[in-house]
Amino acid sequence: MHRLIVAAAAALTVLGGAASAQESVKIGYIDPLSGGGASVGEGGLKTFQYLADELNAKGGILGRKVEIVPFDNKTNPQEALVQAQKAIDAGVRYITQGNGSSVGLALEDFVTKYNTRNPGKEVLYFNYAAVDPAMTNEKCSYWHFRWDASSDIKMEALTNYIKDVASIKKVYLINQDYSFGQSVRSTARKMLGEKRPDIQIVGDELHPLLKVTDFSPYIAKIKASGADSVITGNWGQDIALLLKAAADAGLKVNWYTYYAGGAGGPTAIKQAGLEGQVFQISEGVPNSGNKAAMDFEKDFRAKTGISVWYPRAVNEMRMFKAAAEKANSIDPVKVAAALEGMKFEVFDGGEGFMRKDDHQFFQPIYISSFGKLAANEPFDEENTGWGWRIVSKIDTAQTMLPTTCNMKRP
Repeated sequence: MHRLIVAAAAALTVLGGAASAQESVKIGYIDPLSGGGASVGEGGLKTFQYLADELNAKGGILGRKVEIVPFDNKTNPQEALVQAQKAIDAGVRYITQGNGSSVGLALEDFVTKYNTRNPGKEVLYFNYAAVDPAMTNEKCSYWHFRWDASSDIKMEALTNYIKDVASIKKVYLINQDYSFGQSVRSTARKMLGEKRPDIQIVGDELHPLLKVTDFSPYIAKIKASGADSVITGNWGQDIALLLKAAADAGLKVNWYTYYAGGAGGPTAIKQAGLEGQVFQISEGVPNSGNKAAMDFEKDFRAKTGISVWYPRAVNEMRMFKAAAEKANSIDPVKVAAALEGMKFEVFDGGEGFMRKDDHQFFQPIYISSFGKLAANEPFDEENTGWGWRIVSKIDTAQTMLPTTCNMKRP
């Protein structure tokens, strides 16, 4: 009898170990799945689910299946914290978020405090799109890693391009009234003043985040200002509806944007007839010419019905796997240590790296314009027949800005 009990216990131990080995790596996706940000949130969810499937088809992470667990934060910082706690209670130790820097700042603070109170149960926050510079400067945290370029990095690249366009004389700034939009506004003023002091800022507008349904009054102001160019960090419905109002009003100016490629943006650009007049700064372009990236794009579109809005999410998930393998562990503390300073071949080609000082990822950045495509550019957007074409590439070394982060390590 004693031998049977021992044998049974041993069998249970083996079975338990096998079950443990099969436990999934859960990633809590905390982004808007309802309200004004739902279109970008749903696109992000499709992206991460596709990337999880890609990893799982190659054995997952250290033999474990990757599972994306969605949580709707309604683009609200307080709701995001509620959802983060729900995720943790459900066994999630990795969360990812991107839409809304106010949400990102709240999550960064929450995760930092949670980890201080719960040693041995640490959680990592992977940021794929919240770009407020504070997140890797004065608010930086060891438990936060950002794969998107900060708004300052993007504006540095964008204004370096603008400074050489002699036809730009009058610029109108329009942005969302929260931390990110305010950062775009102030940094644009500062950098344009330094690089092109002859450019006039003829308007500077802030509007409520994801609340405006009719941008025609704002477009009327832009028209009346005599602006030849607009700079905006708007995203989600705020860029789509802004461009739609411009199309309706026949406003013909150049647009320098962060997120014109989001849902509805390309359709509005085509309707406005703004060929070659809308520019976007991003870390990837569908018609990049990189074979691996374009093969990925083709399959992704076929399976999801959208284009690759977030090449940075591809980098994030692939680097997560690489870091776990380097650490030979899925423990967040060990994965964080492995990510620090990691170099990585990025989605559209070229080397990026995760700076240890502030956990900001640096990578090549592209400025592209939207319009008719050449024969070797197969990817249009939203069935418009138009797509993105690279007009400038900024190599990794030229994207780097200093940080004020004073990293507190565990």
